[in-house]
Amino acid sequence: MLDYRPLGRTGITVSSIALGTMTFGEQNTEAEGHAQLDIARDRGINLIDAAELYPIPPKAETQGATERIIGSWLNARGGRDKVVIATKVVGRSDATYFRADGSTTRLDAKNINEAIEGSLKRLGTDYIDLYQLHWPDRAVPLFGQRATTRARGGGDGPEVAVEETLAALDALVKAGKVRHIGLSNETAWGLSAFLAAAEKGIGPRVASVQNAYNLVNRTYETGLAEFHQREDVGLLAYSPLAQGFLTGKYLDGALPAGARKTLFNRTQRYEKPGTEEAVRAYVALARELGLTPAQLALAFVTSRPFVTSNIIGATTLAQLEEDLGALDVTLTPEIEDRIDALHQLHGNPAP
Repeated sequence: MLDYRPLGRTGITVSSIALGTMTFGEQNTEAEGHAQLDIARDRGINLIDAAELYPIPPKAETQGATERIIGSWLNARGGRDKVVIATKVVGRSDATYFRADGSTTRLDAKNINEAIEGSLKRLGTDYIDLYQLHWPDRAVPLFGQRATTRARGGGDGPEVAVEETLAALDALVKAGKVRHIGLSNETAWGLSAFLAAAEKGIGPRVASVQNAYNLVNRTYETGLAEFHQREDVGLLAYSPLAQGFLTGKYLDGALPAGARKTLFNRTQRYEKPGTEEAVRAYVALARELGLTPAQLALAFVTSRPFVTSNIIGATTLAQLEEDLGALDVTLTPEIEDRIDALHQLHGNPAP
């Protein structure tokens, strides 16, 4: 069943399932986005996750459309105080279409200030409940890459210090434009650095980390999960279905019409050696248990004690209803043992 969990030490409680919206404005029209948001609200989901980057795949022509669709829904339905809006500012990037002057992006005050104003305008609100750094300014492995994306202090300039970024966010909190902050695609070192800076009084305390977490990528459990118990910083888990691979729909090279891999071929993170074998094993277990593969995968993520909210996404209402059906699934100790046995065999093939 849906429950409500503390968002760090903010005093806010969020639903154990969040609605991800990165398809709004690309695979989903405004009307379809509104329909998903209506269902989510009706089912008690109060956390909506977006980003200035969205929709996916990112491109100049559609950038910001997701936030505009959420904004038009908020304007039509009202009840802004009943939902927790989470969005993100892009990290360091060579893309030049995010900023008005055509500059590349950094996590400094200039970029963060311009980004928040754009998000507030598109969302039609005067504050963001949870403002997240989409990825670090530092050189770290990103989106399934095993190596750092750039050398420290490389040709794209020195990294923006954690303290500088946090001070810029602090100004937004003091101005009432942001209530709380979070990180995304972050490491244990990065989270520690932000917490340490906040302890020094430089800026607000991180409330959450949004990282990928699913049956074929449980790397969050090593290093980051302990922060939930010791520092009250939980996980907003994205990609709980591994971009749809854990539904089994791509097995044996299948390319379903309308699926993201079919449309965009951007799923290499989940096409690494060993991933298909792992997916096949989890799909078989789900079917043996009388569950859909999606429901087993989602129930696993939601049930983890360090997960604050599980961010689900769908392109059809039927998919959304199936995903919500995972709320009725209880993982017994015996099922958990079988999942862990498969994990022992297959590990994390798609980190």
